[in-house]
Amino acid sequence: MEALKSFEELLDRFVALGQRKKVAIVCPNDDHTEYVVRRCAQENLVDLVLLFDGDESDEFREFCKGFKSITIIKCEDMAAAAREGVRIVHDGEADVLMKGSLTTDVILHAVIDKENNRGLIAPGSVMSHITLVDAPVYHKLLMFSDAAVIPNPTLDQFDSMIRYDSQISRKLGIERPKIALIHFTEKINKRYQVTTDYVELINRASRGEYGDIALAGPMDVKTACDAESAAIKKIGSEVVGDADVLIMPDLEASNTFYKTVSYFGKARMAGLVTGTIAPVVVASRADSAESKFYSLILACLAS
Repeated sequence: MEALKSFEELLDRFVALGQRKKVAIVCPNDDHTEYVVRRCAQENLVDLVLLFDGDESDEFREFCKGFKSITIIKCEDMAAAAREGVRIVHDGEADVLMKGSLTTDVILHAVIDKENNRGLIAPGSVMSHITLVDAPVYHKLLMFSDAAVIPNPTLDQFDSMIRYDSQISRKLGIERPKIALIHFTEKINKRYQVTTDYVELINRASRGEYGDIALAGPMDVKTACDAESAAIKKIGSEVVGDADVLIMPDLEASNTFYKTVSYFGKARMAGLVTGTIAPVVVASRADSAESKFYSLILACLAS
């Protein structure tokens, strides 16, 4: 199956599958999340459960009442809305959880829920985050981890990230994901633990522990995405110049890459939390309406 080249193709893939999904959106009170709701309803893309905390506008509430695909639940406050949204997904009444205008810590507190064991973290799972990039300078969509959750990944956390990203890549139609292990140097150096971790990850991949993937590194981002740079450096791999996924060495590098590509590169971004029993969209309140919309579509494809 041909790799997706744009977010428009991502949406087309979701529509073509014909799999009706239900999304629980917690506190959709901001303009950008309202846009997501209106577009999904008007294009009849998904069913929605909207958990309001009493801060919605009369006009938006009336709009929602006009669609059979939208269910409205009124909650006491943001925390109560977050708990109810998590419960709905936990109990299988919705396929995806999405954050609206509340802060990320409030919804993640409900997602983790160590006290009541009613959260969305499966026992033994590692929570991570993936970002999907639609960049004008790249020839297809590009995924990378982890720009939001894991500060300094351990070997086991890197292992989980590769598994999650591979699974989602396959759901996007990439049968053999090409995954680049990112660092500023191509050499293995014991001074940098991440490079020795990469060696072990490549060994695991060679044993087939991740299924059918191509895994290579360490390498820098340009080598992973630009064939000419790889040729100049005489680095040979089916990954170089054609990466589907970038595994970043730490949160600082990944988050800086996120902000740089989105601002200076004019790339469009979509993202979701992985390692949960259902996809969770925790887009920043400052993210664009388009970013939130395509994050929802990505989550529905991943569910």
